[in-house]
Amino acid sequence: MENLLWYFLLILLISCFFCLIRAWRGPSVPDRMVAIDIMGILAVGICSLLAVMFNLDFLLDVALAWIFLSFIGTLALAKYLTHRSLEE
Repeated sequence: MENLLWYFLLILLISCFFCLIRAWRGPSVPDRMVAIDIMGILAVGICSLLAVMFNLDFLLDVALAWIFLSFIGTLALAKYLTHRSLEE
């Protein structure tokens, strides 16, 4: 069971690497925004997986806070890209 968790962690890290490449070389701003959003989701998955692997309960709180901040950041960036101002 423990080896399976390590394989899942490796898969999440490889996926994060590919999203980093897409965010770096993305052809457009929305592609980069989606890649950064997926990296946030993968980071939450990594935190949750590490919490299970090492029995660290506080990492679940970190993951929960991270997902809320990621959601708010995604909404703010989407509003900025559609209206080009955050003052409305």
